[in-house]
Amino acid sequence: MQLAQRLNRIVEPQTIKMAKKSRELKAEGKDVIDLSIGEPDFATPQYICDAATKAMQDGFTKYTPVVGYPELREAISKKLKNDNGLEYGIDEIIVSTGAKQSLANAVLSIINPGDEVIIPTPYWVTYSALVSLAEGVSKFIHCPISTDYKLSADRLEAAITPKTKLFIFSSPCNPTGSVYSKEELAALAEVFKRHPHVAIISDEIYEYINYKGKHESIAQFPELRDRVMVVNGMSKGFSMTGWRLGYMAGPKEIVQACEKMQGQFTSGTNSITQRASITALSGNLDETYKMRDAFRERRDFVINALNAMPGVEINMPEGAFYAFPNISSFFGKKNGDDVITDDESLSMYLLHFAHVSTVNGGAFGNDQCIRISFATSMDKLKIAMERIAKALAALQ
Repeated sequence: MQLAQRLNRIVEPQTIKMAKKSRELKAEGKDVIDLSIGEPDFATPQYICDAATKAMQDGFTKYTPVVGYPELREAISKKLKNDNGLEYGIDEIIVSTGAKQSLANAVLSIINPGDEVIIPTPYWVTYSALVSLAEGVSKFIHCPISTDYKLSADRLEAAITPKTKLFIFSSPCNPTGSVYSKEELAALAEVFKRHPHVAIISDEIYEYINYKGKHESIAQFPELRDRVMVVNGMSKGFSMTGWRLGYMAGPKEIVQACEKMQGQFTSGTNSITQRASITALSGNLDETYKMRDAFRERRDFVINALNAMPGVEINMPEGAFYAFPNISSFFGKKNGDDVITDDESLSMYLLHFAHVSTVNGGAFGNDQCIRISFATSMDKLKIAMERIAKALAALQ
Protein backbone atom coordinates (compact mmCIF):
# COMPACT_ATOMS: atom_id res chain seq x y z
CA MET A 1 0.00 0.00 0.00
CA GLN A 2 1.27 3.46 -0.90
CA LEU A 3 0.93 5.91 1.99
CA ALA A 4 -0.17 9.51 1.72
CA GLN A 5 2.47 12.05 0.74
CA ARG A 6 1.50 14.32 3.63
CA LEU A 7 3.32 11.92 5.96
CA ASN A 8 6.57 13.01 4.32
CA ARG A 9 5.98 16.54 5.56
CA ILE A 10 6.14 15.58 9.23
CA VAL A 11 8.48 13.52 11.43
CA GLU A 12 8.15 11.92 14.83
CA PRO A 13 8.72 14.62 17.51
CA GLN A 14 12.17 14.35 19.07
CA THR A 15 10.60 14.66 22.51
CA ILE A 16 8.62 11.47 21.92
CA LYS A 17 11.57 9.79 20.19
CA MET A 18 13.93 10.40 23.12
CA ALA A 19 11.33 9.31 25.67
CA LYS A 20 10.93 6.09 23.67
CA LYS A 21 14.71 5.48 23.63
CA SER A 22 14.81 6.13 27.36
CA ARG A 23 12.13 3.50 27.96
CA GLU A 24 13.98 1.01 25.78
CA LEU A 25 17.19 1.41 27.80
CA LYS A 26 15.25 1.10 31.04
CA ALA A 27 13.74 -2.15 29.74
CA GLU A 28 17.32 -3.40 29.26
CA GLY A 29 17.98 -2.77 32.93
CA LYS A 30 19.79 0.58 32.55
CA ASP A 31 19.27 3.19 35.26
CA VAL A 32 18.15 6.01 32.95
CA ILE A 33 16.94 9.34 34.30
CA ASP A 34 14.48 10.79 31.82
CA LEU A 35 14.76 14.57 31.46
CA SER A 36 13.31 14.57 27.96
CA ILE A 37 9.60 14.66 28.61
CA GLY A 38 7.54 17.73 29.55
CA GLU A 39 5.26 16.14 32.12
CA PRO A 40 4.81 17.19 35.77
CA ASP A 41 5.71 14.34 38.11
CA PHE A 42 2.99 15.33 40.59
CA ALA A 43 -0.28 13.45 40.95
CA THR A 44 -3.42 15.20 39.81
CA PRO A 45 -4.86 16.99 42.89
CA GLN A 46 -7.30 14.77 44.78
CA TYR A 47 -10.22 17.21 44.59
CA ILE A 48 -10.08 16.99 40.78
CA CYS A 49 -10.01 13.19 40.87
CA ASP A 50 -12.97 13.24 43.28
CA ALA A 51 -14.89 15.41 40.82
CA ALA A 52 -14.23 12.85 38.08
CA THR A 53 -15.53 10.03 40.25
CA LYS A 54 -18.67 12.01 41.06
CA ALA A 55 -19.18 12.75 37.35
CA MET A 56 -19.23 9.04 36.57
CA GLN A 57 -21.59 8.38 39.45
CA ASP A 58 -23.85 11.18 38.24
CA GLY A 59 -24.09 9.63 34.77
CA PHE A 60 -21.81 11.96 32.76
CA THR A 61 -20.70 9.09 30.52
CA LYS A 62 -22.30 10.00 27.19
CA TYR A 63 -21.28 11.95 24.11
CA THR A 64 -20.55 15.62 24.71
CA PRO A 65 -21.13 18.71 22.54
CA VAL A 66 -18.32 19.21 20.01
CA VAL A 67 -17.44 22.61 21.50
CA GLY A 68 -17.63 21.36 25.10
CA TYR A 69 -20.15 21.48 27.91
CA PRO A 70 -21.66 24.98 28.34
CA GLU A 71 -20.79 24.85 32.06
CA LEU A 72 -17.12 24.22 31.26
CA ARG A 73 -16.97 26.99 28.71
CA GLU A 74 -18.56 29.28 31.29
CA ALA A 75 -15.88 28.26 33.80
CA ILE A 76 -13.19 29.00 31.19
CA SER A 77 -14.80 32.37 30.45
CA LYS A 78 -14.71 33.27 34.15
CA LYS A 79 -11.13 32.07 34.47
CA LEU A 80 -10.02 34.23 31.54
CA LYS A 81 -11.74 37.25 33.05
CA ASN A 82 -10.55 36.74 36.62
CA ASP A 83 -6.97 35.66 35.88
CA ASN A 84 -6.23 37.51 32.65
CA GLY A 85 -8.70 40.37 32.37
CA LEU A 86 -9.98 38.93 29.07
CA GLU A 87 -13.65 39.00 28.08
CA TYR A 88 -14.81 35.97 26.09
CA GLY A 89 -18.36 34.66 25.81
CA ILE A 90 -18.89 30.92 25.71
CA ASP A 91 -19.57 31.13 21.97
CA GLU A 92 -15.95 32.31 21.62
CA ILE A 93 -14.53 29.25 23.40
CA ILE A 94 -14.02 25.67 22.21
CA VAL A 95 -12.84 22.71 24.27
CA SER A 96 -10.59 20.10 22.63
CA THR A 97 -8.78 16.85 23.36
CA GLY A 98 -5.63 18.57 24.57
CA ALA A 99 -4.10 21.94 23.73
CA LYS A 100 -2.35 20.26 20.79
CA GLN A 101 -5.73 19.68 19.16
CA SER A 102 -6.67 23.30 19.85
CA LEU A 103 -3.56 24.36 17.95
CA ALA A 104 -4.25 21.91 15.13
CA ASN A 105 -7.85 23.10 14.80
CA ALA A 106 -6.74 26.72 14.54
CA VAL A 107 -3.87 26.18 12.07
CA LEU A 108 -5.91 23.91 9.80
CA SER A 109 -8.82 26.36 9.88
CA ILE A 110 -6.69 29.37 8.92
CA ILE A 111 -3.81 28.29 6.68
CA ASN A 112 -4.09 27.68 2.95
CA PRO A 113 -1.30 26.20 0.79
CA GLY A 114 1.52 28.72 0.44
CA ASP A 115 0.48 30.94 3.36
CA GLU A 116 3.40 32.06 5.51
CA VAL A 117 3.45 31.45 9.27
CA ILE A 118 6.00 33.29 11.38
CA ILE A 119 7.44 31.23 14.22
CA PRO A 120 10.14 32.66 16.51
CA THR A 121 12.72 30.04 17.43
CA PRO A 122 13.30 28.20 19.69
CA TYR A 123 9.72 26.91 19.44
CA TRP A 124 7.63 23.90 20.38
CA VAL A 125 8.13 21.15 17.81
CA THR A 126 4.47 20.77 16.83
CA TYR A 127 4.00 24.31 15.49
CA SER A 128 5.89 23.78 12.25
CA ALA A 129 4.51 20.25 11.83
CA LEU A 130 0.97 21.62 11.87
CA VAL A 131 1.91 24.30 9.34
CA SER A 132 3.33 21.60 7.08
CA LEU A 133 0.15 19.54 7.37
CA ALA A 134 -1.81 22.62 6.30
CA GLU A 135 0.63 23.04 3.38
CA GLY A 136 1.72 26.41 4.68
CA VAL A 137 5.27 27.76 4.85
CA SER A 138 6.99 28.15 8.23
CA LYS A 139 9.11 31.28 8.40
CA PHE A 140 11.46 31.01 11.35
CA ILE A 141 13.02 33.96 13.18
CA HIS A 142 16.09 32.98 15.18
CA CYS A 143 16.10 34.43 18.70
CA PRO A 144 19.51 33.96 20.39
CA ILE A 145 20.28 33.40 24.05
CA SER A 146 21.59 36.98 24.22
CA THR A 147 17.98 38.21 23.87
CA ASP A 148 16.74 35.59 26.36
CA TYR A 149 15.45 33.73 23.30
CA LYS A 150 12.74 36.39 22.80
CA LEU A 151 11.61 38.17 19.64
CA SER A 152 12.04 41.91 19.25
CA ALA A 153 9.55 44.20 17.52
CA ASP A 154 11.97 45.27 14.77
CA ARG A 155 12.74 41.68 13.78
CA LEU A 156 9.03 40.85 13.71
CA GLU A 157 8.39 43.87 11.50
CA ALA A 158 11.12 42.80 9.07
CA ALA A 159 9.69 39.28 8.76
CA ILE A 160 6.10 40.18 7.86
CA THR A 161 5.19 40.07 4.17
CA PRO A 162 1.89 40.22 2.25
CA LYS A 163 1.90 36.41 2.36
CA THR A 164 2.08 36.29 6.15
CA LYS A 165 -1.14 34.82 7.51
CA LEU A 166 -0.31 33.75 11.05
CA PHE A 167 2.12 34.19 13.95
CA ILE A 168 2.57 31.44 16.58
CA PHE A 169 4.45 31.74 19.85
CA SER A 170 4.34 30.64 23.48
CA SER A 171 4.84 32.49 26.75
CA PRO A 172 6.05 31.01 29.03
CA CYS A 173 8.01 29.30 26.29
CA ASN A 174 8.72 25.67 25.66
CA PRO A 175 11.67 24.97 25.38
CA THR A 176 13.43 28.04 26.81
CA GLY A 177 11.29 29.04 29.78
CA SER A 178 11.36 32.64 28.53
CA VAL A 179 8.43 34.84 29.58
CA TYR A 180 7.36 37.96 27.70
CA SER A 181 6.65 41.03 29.84
CA LYS A 182 3.70 43.32 29.20
CA GLU A 183 6.06 45.89 27.72
CA GLU A 184 7.60 43.35 25.33
CA LEU A 185 4.17 42.16 24.23
CA ALA A 186 3.04 45.77 23.78
CA ALA A 187 5.95 46.37 21.40
CA LEU A 188 4.96 43.32 19.34
CA ALA A 189 1.33 44.45 19.42
CA GLU A 190 2.30 47.79 17.87
CA VAL A 191 3.77 45.90 14.92
CA PHE A 192 0.66 43.74 14.52
CA LYS A 193 -1.54 46.84 14.52
CA ARG A 194 0.20 47.91 11.32
CA HIS A 195 -0.43 44.53 9.71
CA PRO A 196 -4.11 43.65 10.17
CA HIS A 197 -3.87 40.64 7.84
CA VAL A 198 -1.83 38.65 10.40
CA ALA A 199 -3.62 36.41 12.91
CA ILE A 200 -1.94 35.38 16.17
CA ILE A 201 -1.93 32.14 18.14
CA SER A 202 -0.77 32.66 21.72
CA ASP A 203 0.11 29.35 23.39
CA GLU A 204 -0.28 29.93 27.12
CA ILE A 205 -0.29 26.35 28.38
CA TYR A 206 2.46 27.13 30.95
CA GLU A 207 0.63 30.16 32.33
CA TYR A 208 0.59 28.96 35.94
CA ILE A 209 4.24 27.82 35.93
CA ASN A 210 5.49 31.38 36.02
CA TYR A 211 8.29 32.45 38.39
CA LYS A 212 8.24 36.06 37.25
CA GLY A 213 4.87 37.19 38.57
CA LYS A 214 1.63 37.97 36.78
CA HIS A 215 1.06 36.22 33.48
CA GLU A 216 0.64 38.58 30.54
CA SER A 217 -1.30 37.71 27.39
CA ILE A 218 -1.00 39.45 24.03
CA ALA A 219 -4.80 39.18 23.83
CA GLN A 220 -5.07 42.01 26.38
CA PHE A 221 -4.51 44.66 23.71
CA PRO A 222 -7.94 45.73 22.39
CA GLU A 223 -6.77 46.37 18.84
CA LEU A 224 -5.78 42.69 18.51
CA ARG A 225 -8.88 41.27 20.18
CA ASP A 226 -10.40 39.94 16.96
CA ARG A 227 -7.17 38.38 15.69
CA VAL A 228 -5.77 36.53 18.71
CA MET A 229 -6.47 32.90 19.58
CA VAL A 230 -5.51 32.08 23.15
CA VAL A 231 -4.67 28.39 23.62
CA ASN A 232 -4.47 26.86 27.08
CA GLY A 233 -5.32 23.63 28.87
CA MET A 234 -5.23 21.53 32.00
CA SER A 235 -2.09 19.44 31.54
CA LYS A 236 0.69 21.59 33.00
CA GLY A 237 -0.90 23.80 35.65
CA PHE A 238 -3.10 21.05 37.11
CA SER A 239 -0.86 18.03 36.35
CA MET A 240 -3.57 16.53 34.15
CA THR A 241 -1.51 15.44 31.15
CA GLY A 242 -3.31 12.13 30.65
CA TRP A 243 -6.76 13.67 31.01
CA ARG A 244 -6.37 15.38 27.61
CA LEU A 245 -8.20 18.68 27.76
CA GLY A 246 -7.26 21.92 26.05
CA TYR A 247 -9.22 24.97 25.04
CA MET A 248 -9.07 27.94 22.74
CA ALA A 249 -10.63 31.37 23.09
CA GLY A 250 -10.85 33.60 20.06
CA PRO A 251 -13.01 35.22 17.40
CA LYS A 252 -16.38 33.56 17.03
CA GLU A 253 -15.86 32.79 13.33
CA ILE A 254 -12.61 30.95 14.13
CA VAL A 255 -14.25 29.03 16.97
CA GLN A 256 -17.03 27.96 14.59
CA ALA A 257 -14.44 26.86 12.01
CA CYS A 258 -12.61 24.87 14.68
CA GLU A 259 -15.88 23.25 15.73
CA LYS A 260 -16.45 22.18 12.12
CA MET A 261 -12.93 20.77 11.91
CA GLN A 262 -13.05 19.03 15.27
CA GLY A 263 -16.44 17.51 14.49
CA GLN A 264 -14.79 15.38 11.83
CA PHE A 265 -11.81 14.30 13.95
CA THR A 266 -12.77 13.66 17.56
CA SER A 267 -16.12 15.36 18.18
CA GLY A 268 -16.52 16.33 21.86
CA THR A 269 -13.83 15.93 24.52
CA ASN A 270 -14.04 13.23 27.19
CA SER A 271 -17.06 13.83 29.41
CA ILE A 272 -15.38 12.85 32.71
CA THR A 273 -12.41 15.12 32.04
CA GLN A 274 -14.71 18.02 31.25
CA ARG A 275 -16.65 17.70 34.52
CA ALA A 276 -13.41 17.42 36.50
CA SER A 277 -12.03 20.48 34.69
CA ILE A 278 -15.05 22.54 35.73
CA THR A 279 -14.11 21.83 39.34
CA ALA A 280 -10.42 22.56 38.71
CA LEU A 281 -11.03 25.90 37.02
CA SER A 282 -13.65 26.97 39.55
CA GLY A 283 -11.56 26.21 42.64
CA ASN A 284 -8.53 27.87 44.19
CA LEU A 285 -5.01 27.42 42.87
CA ASP A 286 -3.32 26.35 46.11
CA GLU A 287 -2.19 22.97 44.72
CA THR A 288 -1.08 24.55 41.46
CA TYR A 289 1.07 27.09 43.28
CA LYS A 290 2.63 24.36 45.43
CA MET A 291 3.72 22.64 42.24
CA ARG A 292 5.01 25.92 40.82
CA ASP A 293 7.07 26.56 43.95
CA ALA A 294 8.57 23.07 43.74
CA PHE A 295 9.46 23.68 40.09
CA ARG A 296 11.10 26.98 41.07
CA GLU A 297 13.30 25.18 43.60
CA ARG A 298 14.26 22.62 40.98
CA ARG A 299 14.94 25.34 38.43
CA ASP A 300 17.31 27.14 40.76
CA PHE A 301 19.20 23.93 41.46
CA VAL A 302 19.48 22.90 37.79
CA ILE A 303 20.53 26.35 36.57
CA ASN A 304 23.17 26.65 39.29
CA ALA A 305 24.45 23.18 38.41
CA LEU A 306 24.62 23.99 34.69
CA ASN A 307 26.35 27.32 35.37
CA ALA A 308 29.06 25.41 37.25
CA MET A 309 29.82 23.24 34.21
CA PRO A 310 32.64 24.70 32.04
CA GLY A 311 31.52 25.24 28.45
CA VAL A 312 27.80 25.48 29.21
CA GLU A 313 25.92 28.75 28.59
CA ILE A 314 22.46 29.09 30.10
CA ASN A 315 19.76 31.73 30.56
CA MET A 316 17.48 31.94 33.60
CA PRO A 317 14.08 30.49 32.63
CA GLU A 318 11.28 32.54 34.17
CA GLY A 319 8.54 30.01 33.45
CA ALA A 320 7.77 26.42 32.39
CA PHE A 321 10.04 23.61 33.61
CA TYR A 322 12.87 23.48 31.09
CA ALA A 323 16.49 24.55 30.83
CA PHE A 324 17.83 25.21 27.33
CA PRO A 325 21.61 25.46 27.61
CA ASN A 326 23.91 26.27 24.71
CA ILE A 327 26.34 23.34 24.50
CA SER A 328 28.02 24.15 21.17
CA SER A 329 31.43 24.50 22.83
CA PHE A 330 31.56 20.70 23.03
CA PHE A 331 31.18 20.20 19.28
CA GLY A 332 34.31 18.57 17.89
CA LYS A 333 35.30 17.00 21.20
CA LYS A 334 35.33 13.29 21.94
CA ASN A 335 35.48 10.66 24.64
CA GLY A 336 37.01 7.49 23.26
CA ASP A 337 34.93 6.46 20.25
CA ASP A 338 32.19 8.97 21.09
CA VAL A 339 32.65 12.06 18.89
CA ILE A 340 30.39 15.08 19.43
CA THR A 341 29.54 16.54 16.04
CA ASP A 342 26.30 18.35 16.86
CA ASP A 343 23.45 18.71 19.33
CA GLU A 344 21.93 15.34 18.47
CA SER A 345 25.16 13.43 18.99
CA LEU A 346 25.60 15.18 22.34
CA SER A 347 22.11 14.16 23.45
CA MET A 348 22.82 10.57 22.41
CA TYR A 349 26.18 10.68 24.22
CA LEU A 350 24.47 11.82 27.43
CA LEU A 351 21.88 9.07 27.03
CA HIS A 352 24.35 6.23 26.53
CA PHE A 353 27.32 7.46 28.60
CA ALA A 354 25.54 9.27 31.45
CA HIS A 355 22.18 7.49 31.18
CA VAL A 356 20.38 10.84 31.18
CA SER A 357 17.78 11.49 28.49
CA THR A 358 17.55 15.02 27.03
CA VAL A 359 16.30 16.41 23.71
CA ASN A 360 18.53 17.95 21.05
CA GLY A 361 17.84 21.64 20.49
CA GLY A 362 17.58 21.29 16.73
CA ALA A 363 14.15 19.78 17.29
CA PHE A 364 13.11 23.20 18.63
CA GLY A 365 14.88 25.25 15.98
CA ASN A 366 18.24 25.85 17.68
CA ASP A 367 20.91 23.22 17.04
CA GLN A 368 23.38 24.84 19.45
CA CYS A 369 21.39 23.69 22.49
CA ILE A 370 19.74 20.80 24.28
CA ARG A 371 16.53 20.83 26.30
CA ILE A 372 16.53 19.55 29.86
CA SER A 373 13.24 19.07 31.68
CA PHE A 374 13.28 19.53 35.45
CA ALA A 375 9.76 18.14 35.85
CA THR A 376 11.05 15.31 38.01
CA SER A 377 12.12 14.85 41.61
CA MET A 378 15.00 16.76 43.18
CA ASP A 379 16.69 13.45 44.09
CA LYS A 380 16.76 12.41 40.43
CA LEU A 381 17.87 15.87 39.31
CA LYS A 382 20.84 15.81 41.68
CA ILE A 383 22.03 12.50 40.27
CA ALA A 384 21.34 13.61 36.68
CA MET A 385 23.34 16.84 37.03
CA GLU A 386 26.27 14.91 38.52
CA ARG A 387 26.18 12.48 35.60
CA ILE A 388 25.95 15.26 33.00
CA ALA A 389 28.84 17.17 34.59
CA LYS A 390 31.00 14.04 34.62
CA ALA A 391 30.12 13.19 31.02
CA LEU A 392 30.90 16.68 29.72
CA ALA A 393 34.15 16.85 31.68
CA ALA A 394 35.24 13.60 30.01
CA LEU A 395 35.05 15.22 26.55
CA GLN A 396 38.44 16.34 25.28
